[in-house]
Amino acid sequence: MATRYKIPRSVLVVIHTAALDVLLIERARWPGYWQSVTGSVDTQSEALQDTAIREVMEETGIDASRHRLVDWQIDNVFEIYNKWRSRFAPGVTHNRERVFGLTVADRVTVRLAPDEHSDQLWLPWREAAEKCFSWSNRDAILRLPEFTTI
Repeated sequence: MATRYKIPRSVLVVIHTAALDVLLIERARWPGYWQSVTGSVDTQSEALQDTAIREVMEETGIDASRHRLVDWQIDNVFEIYNKWRSRFAPGVTHNRERVFGLTVADRVTVRLAPDEHSDQLWLPWREAAEKCFSWSNRDAILRLPEFTTI
């Protein structure tokens, strides 16, 4: 069987309330690595919005189709950390990430995927940004007020 490599195209979904509280989840294999929902497209033809909806459901149990999901039209390109490069085809060093925002009514109940994440918390947006290990995640959260109407 051929090795199936991850496609270096992904989504970042900032889940937040109207009051700008942001959901962060902690990576199970890397304690202390807090982030928003992220995930790669499954196929070259998978729409980014479909990827966002799928990843939110897989990682949090939240049905994004029942909430306000907005494509922020922000693409980040970043170097893939060495510890994760083996998941990609040889020679792939960078990933392109599309940013989405998902507005939920309140701090909804989250059901984590235990193989991916070990903990979750809701924080005011500035505090959430400070806790993220990823610069693209931090920058997206800091831009949250631009993409919300209160």
